[in-house]
Amino acid sequence: MLSKIIQFSIKNKLVVLLGLFALMLGGIYSISKLPIDAVPDITNNQVLIITSVPSAGAPDVERLITVPIEQATRNVPGIIEQRSFSRFGLSLVTLVFNDDIDIYWARQQVSERLITVKSQMPEGMGIPELGPLTTGLGEVYQYVVRPKKGYEGRYSLTELRTMQDWIVRKQLLGTPGVADVSSFGGAVKQFEVSVNPELLKQYDLSVNDIYTALNDNNQNAGGAYIEHGPGVLFIRTEGMVDSMDQIASIPVKMLPNGIPLLVRDVAQVKLGEATKFGATAYNADGEVAGAVVMMLKGENSKQVIDDIKTKIATIQETMPEGVVIEPFLDRTKMVDNAIGTVSKNLLEGALIVIFVLILFLGNLRAGLVVASVIPLSMLFAFILMHLFGVSGNLMSLGALDFGLLVDGAVIIVEAVLHQLYHSSKKGAQNQLDKQEMNSIVGQVSNKMMGAAAFGQIIILIVYLPILSLTGIEGKMFKPMAQTVSFALIGAFILSITYVPMMSAWVLNRNRVQKETLTDRYMQKLEAFYEPLLMKALSMPKKIVGLTIAVFVGALILLTTLGGEFIPKLEEGDFAVDTRMLSGSSLNTTLDATQKASKLLLDRFPEIEKIVTKIGAGEIPTDPMSMEASDLMIILKDKKDWVSAKTFDQLADTMGKVMSQVPGITSGFQYPVQMRFNELMTGSRQDVSCKIFGENLDSLAKYAALMGNLIKDVDGAKDLYTETVTGISQVVVHFNRTAIARYGANIKEVNQVIQSAYAGGVAGKVFEGDRRFDLVVRLNSVQKKDWQQIKNLMVTVGNGKQVPLYELADVRIEEGPYQIQREDAARRIVVGFNVRGKDVKSVVTEVQDKVKKSIQFPPGYYVVYGGQFENLEHAVSRLQVAVPVALLLILVMLFFAFNNIKHCLLIFSAIPFSAIGGVFALWLRGMPFSISAGVGFIALFGVAVLNGIVLLTEMNKLAMEPNRTILDIIVTATKTRLRPILITASVASLGFIPMAMSSGAGAEVQKPLATVVIGGLLSATLLTLFVLPIFYQLFEKKSIGQATITILLLMVGFSATSAQAQNLPAKKNLQQVIEQALLVSPTLKTTSAQQAYYNALTKSNFDPAKLTLRGELGHVNSSLNDSKYSVEQVFDLPQVYQAQKKWYSAVGQTYAYQMILDQNFLKHAVGQLYVQLQFQVAKGKLLKSLDSVYTKQLAAVDARFKAGQDNGLEQVNMQNWLSMHQQSIIKNQAEIVAIQKQFTILTQSPNHILPEDVMIFEPKLIDTAITANHPLNQFWQQRLQSALEETNVAKSKILPQVAMGYTNQSFRMSPGDQARFNSVTVGLNIPLFRSGLKQKVKASQVNETVMQLEKEKAVFDLNLQIQKAWSSYQQTLDLYQHIQKLMLPNASKIAAMANASFKEGQISYIEWSNAMTQAQQIELQALESLELFNLNQSTLHYLLSK
Repeated sequence: MLSKIIQFSIKNKLVVLLGLFALMLGGIYSISKLPIDAVPDITNNQVLIITSVPSAGAPDVERLITVPIEQATRNVPGIIEQRSFSRFGLSLVTLVFNDDIDIYWARQQVSERLITVKSQMPEGMGIPELGPLTTGLGEVYQYVVRPKKGYEGRYSLTELRTMQDWIVRKQLLGTPGVADVSSFGGAVKQFEVSVNPELLKQYDLSVNDIYTALNDNNQNAGGAYIEHGPGVLFIRTEGMVDSMDQIASIPVKMLPNGIPLLVRDVAQVKLGEATKFGATAYNADGEVAGAVVMMLKGENSKQVIDDIKTKIATIQETMPEGVVIEPFLDRTKMVDNAIGTVSKNLLEGALIVIFVLILFLGNLRAGLVVASVIPLSMLFAFILMHLFGVSGNLMSLGALDFGLLVDGAVIIVEAVLHQLYHSSKKGAQNQLDKQEMNSIVGQVSNKMMGAAAFGQIIILIVYLPILSLTGIEGKMFKPMAQTVSFALIGAFILSITYVPMMSAWVLNRNRVQKETLTDRYMQKLEAFYEPLLMKALSMPKKIVGLTIAVFVGALILLTTLGGEFIPKLEEGDFAVDTRMLSGSSLNTTLDATQKASKLLLDRFPEIEKIVTKIGAGEIPTDPMSMEASDLMIILKDKKDWVSAKTFDQLADTMGKVMSQVPGITSGFQYPVQMRFNELMTGSRQDVSCKIFGENLDSLAKYAALMGNLIKDVDGAKDLYTETVTGISQVVVHFNRTAIARYGANIKEVNQVIQSAYAGGVAGKVFEGDRRFDLVVRLNSVQKKDWQQIKNLMVTVGNGKQVPLYELADVRIEEGPYQIQREDAARRIVVGFNVRGKDVKSVVTEVQDKVKKSIQFPPGYYVVYGGQFENLEHAVSRLQVAVPVALLLILVMLFFAFNNIKHCLLIFSAIPFSAIGGVFALWLRGMPFSISAGVGFIALFGVAVLNGIVLLTEMNKLAMEPNRTILDIIVTATKTRLRPILITASVASLGFIPMAMSSGAGAEVQKPLATVVIGGLLSATLLTLFVLPIFYQLFEKKSIGQATITILLLMVGFSATSAQAQNLPAKKNLQQVIEQALLVSPTLKTTSAQQAYYNALTKSNFDPAKLTLRGELGHVNSSLNDSKYSVEQVFDLPQVYQAQKKWYSAVGQTYAYQMILDQNFLKHAVGQLYVQLQFQVAKGKLLKSLDSVYTKQLAAVDARFKAGQDNGLEQVNMQNWLSMHQQSIIKNQAEIVAIQKQFTILTQSPNHILPEDVMIFEPKLIDTAITANHPLNQFWQQRLQSALEETNVAKSKILPQVAMGYTNQSFRMSPGDQARFNSVTVGLNIPLFRSGLKQKVKASQVNETVMQLEKEKAVFDLNLQIQKAWSSYQQTLDLYQHIQKLMLPNASKIAAMANASFKEGQISYIEWSNAMTQAQQIELQALESLELFNLNQSTLHYLLSK
């Protein structure tokens, strides 16, 4: 197939050229339509539910809003995570869906469930709404609306916000691709009725009276229409207010003297502003208005941003004089920086590859032919990217290595050059004609295309596991794998069409060529290489041994590198998470951040501008409190920096400057990265330590303890401990007796308080198409003193008014501030960023400190999320992807060579390449990251190319007669040295710009490029020396030794390549139980049986088959008559009903069986876990004693050498130590045996170690058996199943109903066509019912059996409980006795014995007796504690509900 394509391409050059022209046109068109972004959008599928309740506290928001929403949406199909955030006035519930769930379908499902929630929520508790359909990359454009210089005093914050809401936002919402625009800062305009409480009291009014008057006098209505002559006149009223004068003139009530009391008489009507929960400031110049433009999910960011900029330019022309719309965070900057880095790296890489090609090939024309494959294959890739919807970004384009693309072309062109100009078979004719040139190129291409094709196919296949990655790493690296695959496919097609055609067309047909500089250089290189190869072949064992040693060293080194998820992408700007003391007001936060902004602007010339966002915006997707703010520090280009060279250095320096502002803490991150962290993990920091529990005070205590531990960890920066309690609040405690006495009710009192302070909305005031709230609230004088709340006048049952202090107790208390939940459990977050170290080592150190210093009570535990959690998930996926990639490579090699020996030879290049990759990471000080892991996967495919080329040549030479093994090796390596060096050089050198880049986005590319470069260097070096040695060993029939060597390399590498840090996992009991329940075959079987009978329940209606009959014959005459009939038999409804009940009862039996199986599995896991805890504790005791015995042996040795002992004590001590070490070995074997049992139970390859130690914790136990015990319910249900089975048997005795229809002819003459119809109805009565009655009796006997079985099971259970209780009491008493009396003496005995023996006061016999006694006491204490925990676990199992 390939040879025909090659021959066709060489003979039909015009057709190939036309195809190239079409390729270029399609590629250029695709580039113009290709979506461009900085990085792939890694945000998971999310639906955000926002409920604003300005007047509700955090506990009420959680109880009345958040929890009902969680419960209603918990069972939406496809949900994998549920997070919520409840704070004063706000509820946010985040639902995370599987990536394959359609987000519009998910939103529809959530919307339907919210309808039910709304009906259950109390009146006035807000309306749940879905957040905008956007992602972490959706905040593409942020801007401020501010006055120009010289116009600062002309426009108020209210006017700026009004312009933003009703001029800018209104027009931006119509821009294609814009999901929403969230306004931020300024002051929302309102028409405010500011009530004076003294005047209300004077006129015997309440705030509710004012609210009612305004609401009743601000309405329009319509009266349909009346006919007026030939037309109609529509009727409507104009009752809505449109000015403050009209509001002030609204009557409130009629005074006794007949004069109306108007609003102006008791209140001041003025322009006010809504209660502010956020603010925006520009530089250090004070507040402005602003907004965040959110892009619709899935849109082309470049196109959307361009459209936004165009729209902003149009809107700017309509703005009032002196007002400017100024963007401060434009994703174009990040995109341009990242794409600029990619373009620079690709261009430099292409130039390097072209230079290397021309240098090694020694032929300008050949070099240009090969190099031209690069742009053409890229155009092909762009076409497929456009078709498959892959965007152009840092990952999709940044990992392209042009060296890989030209490998196939290099192999063909180099072989053609060798055949034309260097082969000994050139012949006498030096000048070739076109036909001869075509023939030579065709033959060489056919011969070499097999190796080239398989090499490229292997590289393609290696990328398939990357396409299987899921989660964040899948979204990050799939575009890379797709783009590389597209380009490789294009390069492969060009290698079999374009390259042979161009080689035959443009290469010089004169076979006499001058020796080039490259030829002379290669001759010297071959002369240098051949003696080294011969020396290596002369000492194969040493070379192989050294290689294995270096490989083992690389694996050990890999375990010390540390780990991180994905290196941070430098976005060019900072987002500083700034915090004040909890409970700080908006003005306090604003003043502090303005001071910080001024300090930064004065100190750092790198800063272009600073925009501060405090609190929450109009769409609170980022729910900050009033003491929290984001300082968006917009920086100049990095080349203009003078204060630092790197972002980390600049962040540290800025952080020190900001710390000069009292009470302020800061955390430096990049804007998009911070948004990603927040959306995907619920925390802004790189690492979030999430402590789960129920009591908020306890959570706050453990968070504080954990924060104190983390602040001392090297690399943990910007520590943030979430505040959940301790916030001062004015709390109104109602006196229900007083309320009843006055005839009031709490609802009306709440309305008064809410209207007075939060402001009750009494309607809308329209100014054209703009609408503003009309609100009622207390005047500012009354609101300054919280004591004035007590004097609020409340209307009671008899129409009179009483002050609030008569009905309630008003005081200041500390209360909950905010409550976070995850998967229906409360949590608190301790977060920190990581700088200067890798994430894995920092979190590992934190975990060790937490385990040593903090003991969490039952129900409280900590989960480490953020980048660390992402790393753990990604590593687990790589542990599958890497072995799959290796297996695919081996399979393809076998298909290529059909020889397992040769496959293993070539496969040995993979561990060789891993050596260089690991050492390259170590030399550059880089931790293992997912980028590096993907680099290893890509490396493996490239590493085998040289082996394929070399072994193909060796096999070809081996077929020639009179060839020795040594001759084959030397000739093959000499012949293929040039293509091997070309392939390795172009593949590795093409990554050099990426590895050395310092531009935006280089951080993600560097590990990948470093691994490939280092790996190819080691793979090439070892291929040229070690591969020939292996070949020599194979062909000399030393296959056993060689195979074992290579298999050792392969097995060792496969066991550690996915992640060398794969240590036994520490898990708590609950985690192990959850894993065991998830994979249990018994539970799966029981569940399947339950599902089977549940399905049968729906099949209870199963009537007999329909009977169809046809008859033909003579009935009434000699003429033929026909008869057709149909009959159906039905059981009575009681039969079907009985069957349904029976199936349902059996299905319910399996439901109770499931509970019993789950309890038993939990018990089995718990027993094993206690045994494992005991063995681990025993091991620690034995190891501690081992050090004591070793020291004593040293003391005995010293006494022997000093002549104080005849040697008997020394021998006895050595035997004692040896016996003790055997105990340690036996202990380790016991641990491994238990771990293997856990492996079977959890079906996990990782061994388990207990996360917590074995403790003495007696629990309250109720030994009374209740009727709802699972075992009792199970046997009760089995008895019910037997009863229903009896009913089924009884129903079979009932008759059946038969119904039929008959159509028949009775022909008297040939023309008689009349037919007669009849309907039959009958009963099928079982006359012989003895068999059926016996079945009924058998079923009734079965009922009796079930009743007896139930009684026996309950009796046995009681017996077991009594026995377990007795054992429990015995072990409890035993352990308490040992703990109080014996254990304290054990340490004293051991200490005294050791000291006395060391000083020579006692003999060895006395010392050994004392130590044996002490050791036995400690072991007895551990064993009694184990027995106590085992018995307690058994008792809990027997009493489980």
